[in-house]
Amino acid sequence: MPTRTFRITVRGVFDGLEPGQRAELLARAPEHDVLHAAFTPEGHLCYDLAARPAFTFRFQDSGEAAEDILAATERAETAARAWLTERGYGYKNLRSQAADLSQAPLGARQRRDARRNG
Repeated sequence: MPTRTFRITVRGVFDGLEPGQRAELLARAPEHDVLHAAFTPEGHLCYDLAARPAFTFRFQDSGEAAEDILAATERAETAARAWLTERGYGYKNLRSQAADLSQAPLGARQRRDARRNG
């Protein structure tokens, strides 16, 4: 059975940050810039705290069946909560969105390559 790749996005808003926490996040902002965003198994955090208190974690996971996306989403949410909690960062409005890449429509280049090779 082929393995399915899932991409999970967990979004939220920092809440009640103390001045020291805010300064720490601002100092580390370049490594969490959206230009470096990637879907990774451990999750990649992006934010622009100078513009707004929102953040996004991007996770990549896999499974054998379409139903496995639910467990992958739960793992991603748990990992995001753990990362925030371990650092003492308050947050609110946590929500997730997941996509099964095996169900994603082909882009123009992929369709063209499929026609050539098919």
